[in-house]
Amino acid sequence: MSNEVQDLPADDANGAGEASVIDQKRRKPLLIGLAVAVLAVGALYFLYDVFIGSRSVSTDNAYVVGDTAQVTPLTSGQVAEVLVTDTQPVKKGQLLFRLDDTDQKIAFAQAEAGLAYAQRRYAQSIANNSALGAAADASAQQIASAKARLASANASLAKAQADYKRRAALANSGAVSAEELAAAREALTSAQAAASQAKAALDEAQSNAVSARKKEQASVALTSGTTNETAPEIRLAKARLAQAKLDLQRTVVRAPVDGVIAKRSIQVGQKVETGSVAMIVVPVNRLYVNANFKEDQLGKVRSGQKATVVSDFYGSDVTYHGKVVGFSGGTGAAFSLIPAQNATGNWIKVVQRLPVRIELDPKELEEHPLRIGLSMEAEIDLTDPK
Repeated sequence: MSNEVQDLPADDANGAGEASVIDQKRRKPLLIGLAVAVLAVGALYFLYDVFIGSRSVSTDNAYVVGDTAQVTPLTSGQVAEVLVTDTQPVKKGQLLFRLDDTDQKIAFAQAEAGLAYAQRRYAQSIANNSALGAAADASAQQIASAKARLASANASLAKAQADYKRRAALANSGAVSAEELAAAREALTSAQAAASQAKAALDEAQSNAVSARKKEQASVALTSGTTNETAPEIRLAKARLAQAKLDLQRTVVRAPVDGVIAKRSIQVGQKVETGSVAMIVVPVNRLYVNANFKEDQLGKVRSGQKATVVSDFYGSDVTYHGKVVGFSGGTGAAFSLIPAQNATGNWIKVVQRLPVRIELDPKELEEHPLRIGLSMEAEIDLTDPK
């Protein structure tokens, strides 16, 4: 028994030695195989990068974006009826909600009355022009009559002057009595007064004629070159009527585009002001993708290049085809509320991402609708020469 026990360690030692010899013999081929494998992987990666990887760039940092349409009432009022709700598809021109139109109807009636009043005033102005013209003509005719009376008064004055001079010359000889001379003097005085009165009447008639003609000209100036359609006061009244009609029409609010209702914020009975956002319409047939590529991926990306996009919503079974239509004016960090300040001592370089806009095929969007904010995977074909 003691000999068998003593032989066991010797056998174990020989086995360990043989294993050590075998491991050393296999070590070199294993190292060589490992090196070959590393070189093969490196070569495959190099070939992939040159012949496959360099043909396209891809990212999973992409999201569905769309230009939403805000529905804002263009007149104020109380909400009388709401005909849509969130998530409801609508067509362009479809009725969304109504505002109470009582105030707008009153304003429209007032504008209609204002237009009728302006038209009547214009007709009155035209009639006044004719009346003032006739008055000016009558005043001009009175001048002729006043001139005739002045001529008659001047003739009577000349006769009275001649009679007085003749009697005054005979007064010293006693051929004319004092009474006749006094009567001739009174007749001369009366004739002089009549002539002065006739002259004043002529001046007054001339002044009245000038005044009447000025009034006619002033009245005509208000309507000169205008008609019942082009008169300023009538055009102003028509503009007010058109505004009142527009405000009345704006109490009925319709969808500006095709899409889906989102963020409805109004209820029946609520008072809304002009310009307040009542709801948003998302045009699901005009959505696009913002793909945020790393800056070192964009060296060969150009507008117009083809792109393929896969949505997490549908999975790889649905592939969208589109094209690059533009690049953002800056990275997301550049437009953040508090931009990063890199001029510091502990600065660490971080690879930035730049949004690339990819336009999708409308037909594919119609077949498989998307929603704003969905995650996407985008790949751009760099072999496209555009």
